[in-house]
Amino acid sequence: MDANAAVIEGEQARPTKRSMLWAGRVLSAVPILMLLMSAAMKLTHQPQMIAMLGNHLGFRDSAITGIGLLELVCVVLYAIPATSLVGAVMVTAYMGGAVASHVRVGDPFPMPIILAMLAWLGLYLRDRRLRALLPFKRFLTI
Repeated sequence: MDANAAVIEGEQARPTKRSMLWAGRVLSAVPILMLLMSAAMKLTHQPQMIAMLGNHLGFRDSAITGIGLLELVCVVLYAIPATSLVGAVMVTAYMGGAVASHVRVGDPFPMPIILAMLAWLGLYLRDRRLRALLPFKRFLTI
């Protein structure tokens, strides 16, 4: 078996094309950079972040550091190739919490959904094992 291919359920996954790999990396960079910036703002207690999370969304000031650390853990796990699948699940869960927080106060909430979708699309394009596991791979010729 080739080192660049995985066998899943008797079917051999094709190696990742360079263009697909780079497209996945670029798409993955968007949520990584956005989440790193957001985590940094939470961890440094930037006034605009404190105002949004504390005053607007109703989080206690003491919770903001914990939220920033959780966000940082999610993005680091997502950025490391060996843990990117677990990281994508955690980023999705984190973004789900962000959606719930915004829905609770009546805010628009497309950005967390878009970031989660970009995270999964980027991972799908850069990880052949994930492409082999997803059922719609038979319908797409990537």
